[in-house]
Parts: sequence; C-alpha cells; structure tokens
Amino acid sequence: MCVPSGSSISRLPVCSQRTESRGKMNAPPAFESFLLFEGEKKISISKDTKVPNACLFTLNKEDHTLGNIIRAQLLKDPQVLFAGYKVPHPLEHKIVIRVQTTPDYSPQEAFTNAITDLISELSLLEERFRVAIKDKQEGIE
Repeated sequence: MCVPSGSSISRLPVCSQRTESRGKMNAPPAFESFLLFEGEKKISISKDTKVPNACLFTLNKEDHTLGNIIRAQLLKDPQVLFAGYKVPHPLEHKIVIRVQTTPDYSPQEAFTNAITDLISELSLLEERFRVAIKDKQEGIE
C-alpha cells in the first residue's frame, strides 16, 4: 500500500511493492549453497597440528544436517576419541569436522568407515521406506 499523495509523508518511498523487491537485492544466488564451482573440491583433509592423531575434514557445500550425522556415526566407533564439527560462518556453505583417534587407527580410516556405514544405514532406511509405502498403497498395514 502506498501513502496517499496529499499526505505530508508522501515524499518518502514507502510502497509495499518496492519493499518486496528490496529484500531480494542482496540475496546470493540460490544455487550457491549446494553446487560446486568449477575446480572446487567437495572435501579437503588437513592434519591437525595441535592434537596428536587428528585431522580436519572440510566439506564444501554442506551444512549441519550432514555434519551432525557424520559426527554421531564417528562417535559410535570405540577407537574415535573425539569427533565434532563446526560451521565456520553462517554465510560460508561448508563444515569442518575434527576427528581424533587412538594411535593405532587413522582419522582418515575412521572417517571412511563412518561414511561407508552411513551409506549402508541410509540404503536400508530407503528400502524399508519404499516397502512401507508399497504396503500402505496396497492396504497392508
């Protein structure tokens, strides 16, 4: 709704049509949060120099959803001493996962095993979900 032209504040640009477009002006492109740019790697690994037998895994274009799932899976492994993640900045679409393991088990191995286990669990979940949908559609409960 625009202010009537006869009022004393009519000189101010206060139209609802304009405020709607103004909110989108500084918004980053929607695809920027999930599509990798040319030459950008999905994951990078660096050794943590502050803690023995630890690594930092940086996953680009990911958020809390994947970070929390991987952290929880890593903590199921008895040879993992520490697993945590952070999002460095809300406007950066990446997570950093820190993993520390026992001396006889590498953080890379723990990370690989956690990802493999998650893929298996999620495949089983998908299969059970599809069976449940099929049963529901056929009237079997």
